[in-house]
Amino acid sequence: MVKIAENPFIIIDGSSYLYRAYHAFPPLTNCFGEPIGAIYGVINMLKSLLVEYHPSHLAVVFDAKGKTFRDVLFENYKSHRPPMPENLRLQIAPLHKIVKAMGLPLLAVNGVEADDVIGTLALAAVKNGHYVLISTSDKDMAQLVSPKITLINTMSNTILGPEEVRLKFGVPPELIVDYLALMGDSADNIPGVPGVGKKTSQALLRGLGGLKTLYQQLDSIRTLSFRGAKTMAEKLIQHREVAFLSHQLATIKTNVELNIPYERLAVENPNIASLMLLFQRYEFKRWLDALKAGKWLQGPKIPPSPSSLRLLSHPTYSEAAGKSWPKDGYQLISETSTLQQWITTIRNAGAFAFNITADGLDALTANLVGLCFSVKPGETAYVPLKHYDLDAPMKLNLAIVLSALKPVLEDPAISKIGQNLKFARGILQRYNIALSGIAFDTMLESYVLNSIAGAHDINSLSDRFLQITTEQCEGRESQGHNRVIFNQCDLQQSAYYAGVAADLMLRLHQKLWPSIQQTPKLKKVFEVIDMPLVPILSRMECAGVLIDENILLAHSVELTQRLEALEKIAHQLAEEPFNLSSTKQLQTILYDKQKLPVLKKTPLGAPSTNEEVLTQLGLYYQLPSLILEYRGLAKIKAAYADKLPKMIHPLSKRVHTSYHQAVTSTGRLSSSDPNLQNIPVRTDEGRRIRQAFIAPTNTLIVSADYSQLELRIMAHLSHDPVLLSAFFAGQDIHRTTASDVFNMPLEKVTQDQRRSAKAINFGLLYGISTFGLARQLSVTQTEAKKYMQLYFERHPSILAYIERTRRQASDQGYVSTLDGRRLYFPDILSHNHRRKKSAERAAINAPMQGTAADIIKRAMIAIDEWLEKEAPPVRMIMQVHDELVFEVQRDEVESAISRIKLLMERCFMLDVPLEVKAGVGENWAEAH
Repeated sequence: MVKIAENPFIIIDGSSYLYRAYHAFPPLTNCFGEPIGAIYGVINMLKSLLVEYHPSHLAVVFDAKGKTFRDVLFENYKSHRPPMPENLRLQIAPLHKIVKAMGLPLLAVNGVEADDVIGTLALAAVKNGHYVLISTSDKDMAQLVSPKITLINTMSNTILGPEEVRLKFGVPPELIVDYLALMGDSADNIPGVPGVGKKTSQALLRGLGGLKTLYQQLDSIRTLSFRGAKTMAEKLIQHREVAFLSHQLATIKTNVELNIPYERLAVENPNIASLMLLFQRYEFKRWLDALKAGKWLQGPKIPPSPSSLRLLSHPTYSEAAGKSWPKDGYQLISETSTLQQWITTIRNAGAFAFNITADGLDALTANLVGLCFSVKPGETAYVPLKHYDLDAPMKLNLAIVLSALKPVLEDPAISKIGQNLKFARGILQRYNIALSGIAFDTMLESYVLNSIAGAHDINSLSDRFLQITTEQCEGRESQGHNRVIFNQCDLQQSAYYAGVAADLMLRLHQKLWPSIQQTPKLKKVFEVIDMPLVPILSRMECAGVLIDENILLAHSVELTQRLEALEKIAHQLAEEPFNLSSTKQLQTILYDKQKLPVLKKTPLGAPSTNEEVLTQLGLYYQLPSLILEYRGLAKIKAAYADKLPKMIHPLSKRVHTSYHQAVTSTGRLSSSDPNLQNIPVRTDEGRRIRQAFIAPTNTLIVSADYSQLELRIMAHLSHDPVLLSAFFAGQDIHRTTASDVFNMPLEKVTQDQRRSAKAINFGLLYGISTFGLARQLSVTQTEAKKYMQLYFERHPSILAYIERTRRQASDQGYVSTLDGRRLYFPDILSHNHRRKKSAERAAINAPMQGTAADIIKRAMIAIDEWLEKEAPPVRMIMQVHDELVFEVQRDEVESAISRIKLLMERCFMLDVPLEVKAGVGENWAEAH
């Protein structure tokens, strides 16, 4: 591992920090409604470096405003990047003030990028005999690495010296620019040589040398042993100009005129008075308290578990409020007798914090490396199962250990406390251990208390609730996956890392659980809904879903042809070729050349080409509508038609999504890899994707979907007599609304009027404005206002509910679901009118959306209980919005549907009946 020289000159890529913090931290605001999340994240990362290295000299470098010399060289340089979000731009000035008040030199030079300033500073420092540490996540910086210049990525704790660069990129630092020039860089829109990828670039550079050498030895390329070597010279000749342009764009300028002596980059004492005013303004209370107590940049730091769970993989940095952290209580179990003593201790305690370490993130293939337990803060025991520490040979047999622990892990009377226990259950299942007694997950405890208070990983929770700092351990990286291989760590070190994680879990539970207990409804949500769902989601993830890749591959080919056809038509409409995916080029075509009206501008003042604007323009002009169609098809192709076949697991031959309980603000589940929630529901393209989700042999797909669930919840919450009677009578609620709004008999309502009524019904659920409704219905605002007035005249109870909910959100800062889950809206009191109105609209819908989420979870729990108890030939494989999807044995379909509908319709009682519609088919599209 690379060793950092003592007191290096640290150069921080402030722009890299800024964007990482913006995307990594939640959208926090202060009481004035000002965004502060990115500020908080950047200062956290800066503090960590200061505490870790105590540098005497340092520079924080940001990009300056305006264009750089690269924009002059290449018009499309970084042109594909969206403009900086407004709520990020607003944080730059206050962040700069805080950085300067911390006593840190800050640089931003016009006409060049932060990379160029960093490169110039680094080489100048080396020339003067200093070692340099550059903190960045930008791969371009690898070209600067040398024996005296090292890179560190504090997010992944990756440190790159010359050898590490060679291992990571396949070429040494001096060839990184050539590497980027050949293969291009999509992040910066550097074109590269078409058809030259990573492996080809490595083969060329390792075989002959840099770009200039390649062009001097073109005849030698055909002798190299890589695919396409014989025709590569012709390709390079054809694209010589773009190759050297790419080389120029990728090269970091190291001779920027700075005229800043090294002495001016010294770290100075912080301006305490200025920092206190800034921290008070932006409501960084803990830092303010630390300043008052004289403990700024103090406190013990605790390394997180490096397990493949990545429990602490998202580091934050804070003071530990003067608390000491135990080290002596973390025990390594190496004897069977000691293990038995701990098992006795666990049984007597009746509950214990539980942490596993594994050598991978895939529950179907990852191996169990060790287990860690804690029944008392500061005391943990780590049982190693699969380590390769040659200096400490294993003394415990895996089979014997698991045999001894199995009764404890499967005992439902012994409560398990952990973080992301769903993953632990999935791993243990492969070892024939059915983890039971899953009682407390600290991630879900935090989520139940406040879903939007911040991230719910153990690192963030430790910082937020325990004021304990965590950082990632130093460990080996598994090539290409950027995670620590835990089983190759020193055993004593492993015991400590795993112990920290288990200890934090226990301490967090002891901190969070009393707060939940104080509110009986929250306690019920946690115990009755969220925790019982953990093993169910684990089972569904492990089950996966069968995919017919041939259907998707054929669809991908069709989509490619359609995209090419659309592109051709777009070029004809524009009367010239252009890149349909380039925002800049599209702005030029639509607004400069075709003179379309500018309906909205980006934060930087450019005419917008977002979906909302193109939809409005598409009502009157053909090209914007075509661009929207192109974008939609391209998204479907990339996200599903092309991606899903690559996600088929090599062992199960099925696709396994990951369900997340602690991501959305309303309690709804989300999924990733693949994201099942984003497959279009009512489009032909969405149906084509669903056709690829197929039933295995001798089974059929059954889809069970709640009918108009949120409207039924609205009827219950508002006690609206018209809605109540319509649902009890089994009427078409949208046709009923159309009859009311358009003042005509029910039987004479047209399909167009029903569609308009549907837009009104669902629009009002989301607090839609008159302008929004007018746009949806393609009518004037006067007409939309008339429709809304007629609706509320007919449904005064709904208007009363909306006003009541708006007041409740404003008074309490939150609204509640019918089960009592609290949904917070910090922007409800914002001085920013737009933020406040947005929060009000969200608050109106939140009780319905949150209740719908709780109802589908209750349905899953009821169905899973039936499946586990009676073991019918039915498997629950997917949850999407208000729909559950099953694989059912063919001859059991009718009885299964009957039972599924019964359980879903009776899992929760509203003032109107719940209704479930079920469908059957050979694939998901047929069933839904």
